[in-house]
This record gives sequence, structure tokens and C-alpha cells, in this order.
Amino acid sequence: MTFLQPWNFPSMSDSTAGPREVVALAEHELTLLGTAHVSQASADEVRALIDSGEFDAVAIELCTSRHQSLTQPDAMAKLDLFQVLKQGKAGMVAASLALGAFQQRVAAHSGIEPGAEMRAAVKGAQRAGLPLYLIDREIGVTLKRIYQNVPWYKRFGLISGLLGSVLSRQTVSSEEIEKLKEGDVLESTFAEFAEQSESLYVPLIAERDRFMALKLVESLPDGAARRILVVIGAGHLKGMSEHLRALDAQPPAAPAVREERAALESTAPRARWWKALPWVIVALVLTGFAIGFSRDTAFGWSLVAEWVLINGSFSALGALIALGHPLTIAAAFLGAPLTSLNPTIGVGFVTAGVELYFRRPTVGDFSRLRSDVSHWRGWWRNRVARTLLVFLLSSLGSAIATWVAGLRIAGQLFG
Repeated sequence: MTFLQPWNFPSMSDSTAGPREVVALAEHELTLLGTAHVSQASADEVRALIDSGEFDAVAIELCTSRHQSLTQPDAMAKLDLFQVLKQGKAGMVAASLALGAFQQRVAAHSGIEPGAEMRAAVKGAQRAGLPLYLIDREIGVTLKRIYQNVPWYKRFGLISGLLGSVLSRQTVSSEEIEKLKEGDVLESTFAEFAEQSESLYVPLIAERDRFMALKLVESLPDGAARRILVVIGAGHLKGMSEHLRALDAQPPAAPAVREERAALESTAPRARWWKALPWVIVALVLTGFAIGFSRDTAFGWSLVAEWVLINGSFSALGALIALGHPLTIAAAFLGAPLTSLNPTIGVGFVTAGVELYFRRPTVGDFSRLRSDVSHWRGWWRNRVARTLLVFLLSSLGSAIATWVAGLRIAGQLFG
């Protein structure tokens, strides 16, 4: 299993200056600064460059939601968990928390808060009265495109990699953290990971290189801001500078830029057959019951009992692993056999609702959420995170059970 831990590098230069590229774009001069997302030296360098007075504007590798998370840390306390579940975003929120947990774990060993260099850029721009451009793609879109780009049979590896990043307690030295600023080393690390999963590398790195270049071209005003400091992770430095030089050599029309950027922000809708699959499964299961009852009433009831027992047990096991409330576990056992035959509602929504009713998260749970999930025990200790686990694991149990029970029923009918 590959954990998302790109820090095992050979020794590099002792220089603390981050890699840079200066790119001319029309009448603008862009200074691209490659940084480590967890590095005091990177944060200090960003602060010093902005305070030098050499720049008219600052662009940073943040999207709107991550900018809000960085500048408004209490925003998580206002999270409407019920709406997250209702809108089917539980998996996305859990993945975001897992990524944040990984970054915080690295930060814990370096003594630097996650996103220190981005926070320094935001505060420095405000202090100097400079325009601030947010040029990265929304993290939710990136995670969706990653998920859609990875073949279904490799998605478990992706999820297990995120899980491993949370569970692993490997120590990270400050020297190794500083090596993240070496653009060529970080690029080779991603390239090595891409050999294992190019479908992950493209939406995570390559697409964002192109997106940030296009967004920056759109953001640059005519006139005032001539010299712009662009603060990005070192892994994006080479790709983004190449895209910017290509855009300067052959400037596309503004509508073409918007169209291409919009294409990189889109997520493919589910295929029609995928939407129809749950209903097909329901039809097959009900047909199986009907055939069983047509042969013998007792046989038909035995098929129903097997469906209830397998589906209920697997879902209840998921809720139990999540350490759900006893009544949540009971709701999983009773609800899964029914919700599996009704694609309009999932058992996770039922179990999470019961968990929220009996263990309503406090304001403290929301405010501590990001710090709690940086350690694996916190996922079970924090009521918000535990509710997400109840939702995901009871749903996963029911999904597995649907196939297991369905195949067993088919085997008894036609075996």
C-alpha cells in the first residue's frame, strides 16, 4: 500500500531559498516561488518578498474554500452536518479531513502550522494593501476528478492510501521537510508515484498546473499590477512555468481561456447505466424472491431471511466498527435490508441520523475536528468524525452485503 508521504529524499543543497522561475506574460512579470507547504523557511521567505515592496500583487495556490478554511478557522464549527449527509458529501468531507490530517501530522513534527507560507502570503498582501488572487481549483472538484479518473478497481488503493496517511505515525525531521522545497526532487517524487498511478497524477498535479496558469491569465488586470509574486508548491513550479510561457508565446483569446478552464473544473455526470444499476439489482433481488415463493413458500421466506440477515449484519458490523451508539447499530441491522431495496435512500443516512439524535455533536466537537482527526483515535473520539464513519462504514457494509446476499440467492435458485 502506498502512503501519500513524499519525504524520503537524498540529501540536497543547504540553501533555504525556495526554487523560483521568472516568467514574462504580456506586460506582466511573474515571479513563481516554489514553497514547501509546511516550512518556516518558506513562510519567512514569502513574508520577506512581500515586505520588500517589489511586487504589485500576490497570487497563491489556494481555492476559495481552502482560503476560507485558512483565514476563518472557526468555519468548521458552523458546519451543517445534516446537510453534508443529505447532499451526499460525507465521503468528500471525510477525504478532505484525511488530507488535512496528513498535513497536520507533518506539521506536528516540524512545529509549523499547515499552510504557513500561504497564511504569510495572505497576511502580507493585506498588510501591504496588495491585490490577492486565488488561482487554484476547488479542492472538492479536484477530489472528484481524481476519483472519476482512477479506475473503479483501483479506488480501494486510493482510499487505503488516505487511510494509511492518517494511521501512520512515521517521524518526519525538519531537514526532510525543508527538502520539499527542491522542485526537481518533489517533481521526481510525484513522477515516481505517477508511474504507479498516472490516473492520480493527472488530476492532482498536471491538470492543476494548467488550471492555475489559465486562472492567473484571467486574473491579471490590464495596467496596475505589473509585478506579481506567485506562491505555489514546488511540485507545480516547472509545469506551471511551462504553461505560462506557452500562453505568452501564443496568447489564446479570452473566451478560449475561460472555456478551457471551465472544462478543467467540470466533473463527469454518472453514466446512465450506473444510475440504473441499483434499480436493476433491486429488480433482480425481488425477482429472485418471487421465483423462490413460486417454488415453495418456505423456500421463499428462507431467501428473504438470508437477505435480511446478511445485509443487516454487514451494515451493523460497519456501524459497530465506527463505534456507533447501540441503537445506531440496531438501526443499521433493521434498516439495511430495506434501504438496499430502495435506491432513493441509503442506510448511511438512517444510521447517521440515529447517531446524531443520540450523540449530537457539541460546539467543541466541531471546533476540535481538524485537530482531533490528525490522530486515528480522534476519528472515533470526535462525534462529528464518528458520525461520518458511521455513515460511510454502515453504507459500505450494506453495499458489500447486497452483492454477497444477491449471489447467494442466485446460487440457491440456479445452482
